[in-house]
Amino acid sequence: MIRRIIEINREKCNGCGLCAQACHEGAIGMVEGKALLLRDDYCDGLGDCLPTCPTGAITFVEREAAPYDEAAVQSKKRERENGEGHGCPGSRIQTLGRRQEQEAAVSSQLRQWPVQIKLAPLTAPYFDGANLLIAADCTAFAYGNFHQDFIRGKVTLVGCPKLDGVDYSEKLTEIIRQNNIKSVTIARMEVPCCGGLQIAAEKALRDSGKFIPWQVVTISVDGRILE
Repeated sequence: MIRRIIEINREKCNGCGLCAQACHEGAIGMVEGKALLLRDDYCDGLGDCLPTCPTGAITFVEREAAPYDEAAVQSKKRERENGEGHGCPGSRIQTLGRRQEQEAAVSSQLRQWPVQIKLAPLTAPYFDGANLLIAADCTAFAYGNFHQDFIRGKVTLVGCPKLDGVDYSEKLTEIIRQNNIKSVTIARMEVPCCGGLQIAAEKALRDSGKFIPWQVVTISVDGRILE
């Protein structure tokens, strides 16, 4: 049958995974780092995924496609709820093996409070001349020496775009614009949903109108820094 269905331009896709999270039917998945429409019959044609795409890679087309199969979608949802499906890569259950290393007690290197992006003020004395760390919530739990290697000497802001459900870019833009920020480090997890934090931080850097040294560090779910 001819019906309205989404189309994903893989050239424009940046692999952030936000569309896959927004697709309640599970029609979109991440394949080789890019979003892909996995099954036509899972796509209801309503387009919840469109507004989440930061690059405009998703559009509607009218084409020959299998009819929407609500029964199959509901069955798949039940599988995910029971832990049988894969779901979002960032939510996949994993047991992590740990290297046998000597552990040493370390003190907190946190310099300010609050640390949540949603709660942080736009201006504060501690932002003056600061090296800013914008970190995904999970990074400090995955990387064992996070305080020493990342937080030390920096002002820290943390958040999770998936759980908070907000676009941080406007607030981060004003923090960078209104304060004397010396550098920005973006610490994210390897999972696709963390791409939202990186996108927001990079957009804030551009929109601030300032030229500030910045870097992105990606951490694996087993606590390694990925090149």
